[in-house]
Amino acid sequence: MSRLLIVGSANADHVMNFEFLPAAGQTLMSQNYRLEHGGKGANQAVAVARLCQEHTRVDFICHVGDDTIGDALSNAWLSDGICEDGVTKKAGQATGTAMIFVGKNGENMIGVSAGANASLTPEALGYHQHLLRKADWLLVQLETPGPTVLSALTLAKENGTNTILNPAPASVIGKDLLRLVDIITPNETEAEAITGIEVTDASSAKLAAQMLHQLGPKTVIITLGKQGAYLSHDGFEGIIPGIAVDPVDTVAAGDTFNGGLMVALSEGLAMTDAVKFAHQAAAITVTRFGAQRSIPYRHELSTASL
Repeated sequence: MSRLLIVGSANADHVMNFEFLPAAGQTLMSQNYRLEHGGKGANQAVAVARLCQEHTRVDFICHVGDDTIGDALSNAWLSDGICEDGVTKKAGQATGTAMIFVGKNGENMIGVSAGANASLTPEALGYHQHLLRKADWLLVQLETPGPTVLSALTLAKENGTNTILNPAPASVIGKDLLRLVDIITPNETEAEAITGIEVTDASSAKLAAQMLHQLGPKTVIITLGKQGAYLSHDGFEGIIPGIAVDPVDTVAAGDTFNGGLMVALSEGLAMTDAVKFAHQAAAITVTRFGAQRSIPYRHELSTASL
C-alpha cells in the first residue's frame, strides 16, 4: 500500500462572483455568494484521495476549529477516503477562513484568516510523527506556519520520503527549507518571489528553474496557466502544454494539479506523464465552480496516458 501524506491548511471559503474583479477602493455588488470547503492543504488532500487508486492510504495533518464548519470539513474528508488520524479539532478556536472574489473569466483574488491553522506548530506536528515516518510521499504548502513546514520536510527526509513543495501563497523561502525539497511546483508569481526572475515564457521559466535547482530541488515544475507547465527534470527542459478548456473558476486548479502530480508519481509514472495526468485533473477542475466540490474523481480522467 502506498502512503501519501499532506500537511497543510483547512479553510471555510466564502466566495463571491463578479463580472470583473474590483479595483482598490471600489465596491461591487456580487452576482452570487456561496460557502465552500477549501484551504490549500485540504484541497490537495481531497485531490489526492479522489485521484488515487484503492490500494493507497491518504493522510492529512491539519487543525480545524471547534465549530460546525470544522465538523463539516472533517466529515467530508472521511467520505472521500482521507484517514482521520491527522485531523485535530482545536477547542476554543475557529476554523480558518478565506474570502474569495472570482471574476467572469475565472481569475480570482483571495484573502485568508489562519484561524486554527496557526496552531499547527512544530510541537503539534510532533504528535503525528508516525505518519511522517511512514509516508512514501509528502506534499506541503505555505498556508501553515513556516517552522512547521520545515519540520515536516526534515522528518520526511530523515526517513527517505519523497517531498513536494507547492510554495503557495507566494513568499520568500529560506535555503534550509529548499534543500529538503525534491520537487517544487511554483506558479509564475511564486517563482518570481523565490528567484527574483519575472516568469512570462519558456525562456524566463528556464532561468528561474536553473536558480531553483541551485537552491536544492532536483525537479522544478513552474505552472504557467493556459500555457501549461515548464518542467526541468533529469535533462528535460521545456513546456508541457495544458489542456484547452473554457475556465469558469480557477480557485482549486493549482491544488488539483499538485495532488494529481503526487498520485501519478506514487504510481510510478514518468515525470512528463505525471505532469500530463495533473493537467487532466486541473483542466476538469477549472470548468466547475467551487474548491473541493470542483475536484474530479479518478474515473473522470482519460486513462490514455496511464
